[in-house]
Parts: sequence; C-alpha cells; structure tokens
Amino acid sequence: MSAVQGAGVVVTGAGGGIGAALARRFAAEGARVVVNDLDEARIKPLAEEIGGTAVAGDASLIVDAARDALDGTVDVYCANAGLASPGDAFAGEEVWAAAWDVNVMAHVRAARALLPDWLERGSGRFVSTASAAGLLTMIGAAPYSVTKHGVVAFAEWLSLTYRHRGIKVHAICPQGVRTDMLTAAGSAGELVLAPSAIEPEAVADALFDAMAEDRFLVLPHPEVGGYYRARAQDTDHWLGSMNHLQRKWEETGA
Repeated sequence: MSAVQGAGVVVTGAGGGIGAALARRFAAEGARVVVNDLDEARIKPLAEEIGGTAVAGDASLIVDAARDALDGTVDVYCANAGLASPGDAFAGEEVWAAAWDVNVMAHVRAARALLPDWLERGSGRFVSTASAAGLLTMIGAAPYSVTKHGVVAFAEWLSLTYRHRGIKVHAICPQGVRTDMLTAAGSAGELVLAPSAIEPEAVADALFDAMAEDRFLVLPHPEVGGYYRARAQDTDHWLGSMNHLQRKWEETGA
C-alpha cells in the first residue's frame, strides 16, 4: 500500500502471533517498523528479520522511544499487546486490574502521547487489536470480555471524535487465531474458538483490506459481522444462544 510505504509504524506485543504478523506485513509494504515487547529477546530476531528496530518495555510507555527510533515521527500505531485473562466474576482484583491496564489503559496512554502531534499535523492512524469478544462477549472470560468491550469503545470514541481532523482508527476483532492466547483460553477456547481459528497472517491481511477501504471494523472472521448485528437486533435471543454454549461448556467439565 502506498499509504504505508516509508511510514513510521509501531507494533506492540510483537513477540509473536498477531503482532509479529502485523510487523512483517507493514515491513513488506515498505514501512519503517518498531517492534515492541516486554522481553527484548522475543523481538530482536524479528527486528533483524524485517530490518526494523526493537524497543522493549511496557507498551504503555514506549511512544517517545519509538518516535526517536523513527526519526521523530510515528504515522501508524498498532496497540496490539494484550492479556487473555480468563476467569469469572470471582476472579481476583489483581486479574481484573491487569486486564484493564493492558487491554484498555495501554491504548489510552498511547493515544495521549500520540494525539498532540497527530492533531497538529492532521494525520495519524491508530490500530487497536481488540477481539470478537469485544463485540460479542466470550464465555469463561469475564475480565477479557469486559476489557475488550472497553477497548472497542475507546477506539470508537477516538474515531468519532477525531476523524474530521485526519485521524484514522481501526479495531481488529477476530475470533480464534492460532497464537499462544488461543492456548491460554483453555477449554472454552477449544469449544468456541478453535474450530474456526485462522493464522495470524490472515489478521494482517484483514487489516490491510480495512485500511484500503477506510473501514473502522476489521473482521478477519466475516461472520462476526452477522453475529454482531444479530446481537443488536435481538439481544435476548443472542444471550440465550450464548447461555446454551455456556451450559455445553459446563457439561464438558469446565
């Protein structure tokens, strides 16, 4: 895409899975890419592979370092780092706090750091890796579902607030993707997500399709759009269907 050729791109959570696939795709399209992960050892080989730069550390706090590595300009920021965070309403406070911090507040902090420059120059692209759980909700994962709803809401807010000022926003909402996070979803993931799981590269393809079409929602599983509409049109029927899945999961010994 000519829109990203030469652009300065940051991808957080790039140590594997979707993040690594996004970084490779942006680099292949001619972007200058900074890859981020808490563990530098996970991203150095990727940075070398794609001719990018590794910036390790908390995804919430690396915007300035990434900007320096990109000669002062971040054009595209992919807020991809996330936690699977399974558990129910009784999950510990620390589980809820960690999910909120990584899945929502990391996006908020990054936006705070990026927006002044983007608004001054009238351009910038913010990509939030959310989940179909942020549109539909996932059994067995209350902290994950709630915080992914939160990050979709924040991405929507960014888009509706700043689109007339040149800021483009995309929310990536896949179902199952063959990554460590799918493994972490446990038996609920095996029941609901694994049967239709896709490769991370398919997520990157879906993002580039959405960018070309200037489309907010990125749906690597197109059927999620239908589920989302059905949920809105008949919420009680949707909840009944999801409760059926919940009972099926419980019967398997969850």
